[in-house]
Amino acid sequence: MTEILLGAYVFILAIVVGFEVIGRVPSMLHTPLMSGTNAIHGVVLVGGILVLGQAHTITTQIIGLAAVLLGSLNVFGGFVVTDRMLKMFHARPRDQR
Repeated sequence: MTEILLGAYVFILAIVVGFEVIGRVPSMLHTPLMSGTNAIHGVVLVGGILVLGQAHTITTQIIGLAAVLLGSLNVFGGFVVTDRMLKMFHARPRDQR
């Protein structure tokens, strides 16, 4: 029972800290921040896959599958946003006259 309470405490604390950190970032820095955290999301995704591989009950398998799917969407979305950001810095072709 204490493991569940400790896990819930860490989860709630992570939500509060994440909200406070991201809430204080200026809007013009959100895209570079997202591109910089893709590596962290990749590590979370690998961790989710490892935990899912050791899940024995159907409940933990469903939760693990949801975590892996949501983590994959987060990584993919981060790469899409980063790609769009980098396209803004490409030189536009000049008109041929």
